[in-house]
Amino acid sequence: MKTFWLIISLLLVIFAFFYNLLGLMNLAPIFVSAPLLFISLFISFLLFNHRKTFRGF
Repeated sequence: MKTFWLIISLLLVIFAFFYNLLGLMNLAPIFVSAPLLFISLFISFLLFNHRKTFRGF
């Protein structure tokens, strides 16, 4: 199940990157594409760095 979310997050990052490229070429609004790229990168970094940590007794 975790690999499913990792694959989805990577696809979202790729989509957001290309959408951001369209925004940089003034074909899409940059104020929508830049936060979308940031949020997708943030979510993917959270999923990649989530580990089983010791929370105490």
